[in-house]
Amino acid sequence: MIEFLDHIDKSVFLLLNGFHNPFFDHVMFWATKSLVWLPLYIYFLFFVIRKFKWNTILILLFTGLMILCTDQLSNIVKEGVHRFRPSQQPGLMVHLVDAYKGGMYGFFSAHAINTSSVVVFLMMILGRKYFYVYVPAILWSVFISYTRIYLGVHYPGDIIVGWIAGSLAGFLFGKGAVLIYKSIDQSVINNAISSDSK
Repeated sequence: MIEFLDHIDKSVFLLLNGFHNPFFDHVMFWATKSLVWLPLYIYFLFFVIRKFKWNTILILLFTGLMILCTDQLSNIVKEGVHRFRPSQQPGLMVHLVDAYKGGMYGFFSAHAINTSSVVVFLMMILGRKYFYVYVPAILWSVFISYTRIYLGVHYPGDIIVGWIAGSLAGFLFGKGAVLIYKSIDQSVINNAISSDSK
């Protein structure tokens, strides 16, 4: 069963990795860099600040802790599973860009877990009505994840598992952030009421 899934994973990878040209080589290489997306991060932050005001500091702390945890989880699993990246797999014909190969192991993708955790985290903290935040966030996560296949450093399975793990992390950290925010907000209201009654 595992061998069958591995075969499917490699076949889909080779299909997707095979669609390339010099223009998109440059686009995909630079798109995987975090600083390129700074305007989008500012866009997300604008809506967080608008909703949470000064409590945005709490949200940013949770976000930082979440990314630290998801990133480290990806590294731990990579070192535990020891599944070669496509770029490091002997005998596999992979399209690479600027000889970039990444690290030795690729299961599962840090880019996939980090971006998907941010998407779900935003959904958890902002609520249902912010579709104009969620749509670009989802497209961003999918696109960033696809660049890793295009660049030859991750199989689709690395991406899918990263998305699953990231969604779970985003849900848990989002729940935690909302609970703490509500408790802080409620304590401020209680203090204001008690002050007024004196």
